[in-house]
Amino acid sequence: MTPYERFVAAGLDVDVVTPDGRPPYADPYGLDPIFHYPDEDEDFLASVTRTFAHDVDDIRLTLRHLTELGMIAARRVFFALREEGLTASDARDLVDRAARICWEQDREFVEVLVSENLAGPLSASRVQAALDAVNLDSRAESDRVARALSEIEGFRAPLDLSRMSVEQMAAYDAVFAPGGHGPMVDLADDDQVQRLLAVLHEKTAPIASLCHGPAMLLAAPAGTDGQWIFDGYRVTSITNEEEYQTEPAARPVADESQRPTGAVPWQLESALRNAGVVFDDARAPWTSHVVVDRNLITGQNPNSSEAVADAVLKSLDVL
Repeated sequence: MTPYERFVAAGLDVDVVTPDGRPPYADPYGLDPIFHYPDEDEDFLASVTRTFAHDVDDIRLTLRHLTELGMIAARRVFFALREEGLTASDARDLVDRAARICWEQDREFVEVLVSENLAGPLSASRVQAALDAVNLDSRAESDRVARALSEIEGFRAPLDLSRMSVEQMAAYDAVFAPGGHGPMVDLADDDQVQRLLAVLHEKTAPIASLCHGPAMLLAAPAGTDGQWIFDGYRVTSITNEEEYQTEPAARPVADESQRPTGAVPWQLESALRNAGVVFDDARAPWTSHVVVDRNLITGQNPNSSEAVADAVLKSLDVL
C-alpha cells in the first residue's frame, strides 16, 4: 500500500495487473498491526537499538524483540517522562537502559522499566498506557490499509496479463511487484510474468519489487547468451534470517505432514542465490535496505517500502 500511495501521489498512472486477471487479496499476515507501527515510533526505536553495541554487526534484532517485547513503546515512554519534568537527556537515558536490558535478557520492556526502577516518576499503569497507545495506533493504521485496498478499483478488477500483447506490455514505463507471500506462489514460475520481464528488460525499463516480490525475477527468461537475464545482478529480498522469524516460516520439520498450515515452502534468498544473483542484504535484519543495479530495483523487507518506492520514482525522473 505504501508504494502504491507514493506512486499515485507523484502523479503516476498505476495499473494493477495479475497473471490471470483474478483479483488479488492482501496477505493476512501483512495486515498484522506489527507491520503498521507509526513511522515516528519505529524511527525512535531504531535510534535506541543502535546504542546497544559499537558495531552494528553485534546487534542482532529479531521480530520478537521488535514486536512481542513492547520495545516499540520507547518513544511514548520518553515523552511521558518529559511531561513529568525529566530533561531530554535523563529521559533518554532511562529508556536506553531499559531497552538494552530488554534486548539482552529477553524481557518485556514495560516489566523492565517498572521492576528495574527505570520508569522514573511514571506508574506501571502509565507505562502500560504508552504501549497500549502505540498498539492502538498500529491497529488503526492496519485497518485503514485494509479499507483503502478494498476501495481501489484496480484491486477489485485488475488487468489480465495473459491478454496483453507484447506491444501493450512495452508501453509500460516500469513494473513493481509488492511483497506478501503471494509472489512466491503465482509469480515465480509464471509464463506471463516471463513475457513481461523479457519485454521490459529489453527496453531497460525499471523492474522493481519488495520483500517477497523479487520471487517474480525467478520467472525471467534466459538472454541471447543463454544466461538468465539477471545473472550477476545485485539483488535483495526478505532474507532467510527474517523469514525464519515470521509466523509462516518454513522451518525444517522431520515429517512434512507436520508442517504448519500456510508455511512458506521454500526460501526466497536461497532461490535467488541459486539462480545467480549477488545477494546484498542489510547488516542487521528488519532495517530498510534497497539495492539498485542497472534497471533492477529491490527492497529487503516491509521497512523498505518507502525507500524502494522512492527509488522507482527517481528512476522515472519524477522525484
